[in-house]
Amino acid sequence: MSVGILLVTHGKLGHFLLDCMRDMIGELPLTSDVLEVRRVQAHEVLIGQGSKMIERLNSGDGVLVLTDAFGSTPSNIANKLCAIHGSPVVSGVNLPMLVRVYNYPRAAVDEMAKLAVEGGQRGIILCPKN
Repeated sequence: MSVGILLVTHGKLGHFLLDCMRDMIGELPLTSDVLEVRRVQAHEVLIGQGSKMIERLNSGDGVLVLTDAFGSTPSNIANKLCAIHGSPVVSGVNLPMLVRVYNYPRAAVDEMAKLAVEGGQRGIILCPKN
């Protein structure tokens, strides 16, 4: 068994990130899905969809929920899902974060959340002007 990954993002952002990861590493080593959040959707409907996704993704080791911008609608929905399912939520999802997560597919869900934060933070660098 392994941890499942749920991205809760604005529109298709999560799909684009997962597609990029597949281009980089091939088949993803963790079961993953995306909950697309759009302005016109009712929050209750999205929470219901997200709950079903978490239940499907959870093979017994938990589900890590990654969302894009803290305080945004996707983030708020992700945190409501966390309250229901006890899944850790990490905001600020980016490509370096996903690279770290998918490179440690055997990590426990809480350790994976820490790895996600570390990978995301280390991937943000002010490049020299050369």
